[in-house]
Parts: sequence; structure tokens; C-alpha cells
Amino acid sequence: MDIIKVSATSRSSAVAGAIAGVVREHKRAEVQAIGAGAVNQAIKALILATGYLKGDGIDIVAVPEFVEVKIEEKTRTAIKLVVEPRQVILTDSLLSSSTNHQKA
Repeated sequence: MDIIKVSATSRSSAVAGAIAGVVREHKRAEVQAIGAGAVNQAIKALILATGYLKGDGIDIVAVPEFVEVKIEEKTRTAIKLVVEPRQVILTDSLLSSSTNHQKA
């Protein structure tokens, strides 16, 4: 799986489509951005992708990380967003709570 690289001039809707497509196919996407403008576009794309995937019944979560990348012999710090479907974990207290709500 390739990393989706975002620049300040990336179209957020195009990046969102890429995120949604990769999550649908691979159940995980990695988005990388360097610089404030690129991170802004990546976050907007993430918001759009959330909407695209909700239509398919997929709720996503993104975990941000700092990563070091080498570009033209220079090391830069990038933001990486790991995007995956949200895992719902039902505990006994949640199960009994949802059962109580259904009775009302």
C-alpha cells in the first residue's frame, strides 16, 4: 500500500477520494503531509473522506504521527495520518446500558 502524499496545492476532494478508495480496498490508509498548507489540505480531505465512507457504513478514525522523511538529501519532519475503520468494542456495561435504553 502506497502512502498518499499531500501538498499545499492538492485538491482536498481528490485526496478524500483516494483516502476513501484505499480504506475500502485495504482497510487502512496512510496520508503524509509536510508543512502547514499540506497538513491543512490533508485534514480537509480527511473530513470529506469521513462523509464519503459514512455513506458506505464505514466510520473511520485517524491517528496522527510525526515521521522523518528524506527529501533531496535533507531530513524533514512530516505529519502522517493513519486512517482505519473505527473498531467498536462492546463491554458488559455498554451492552446493559444499550439494553436499558431500548426498553424505555
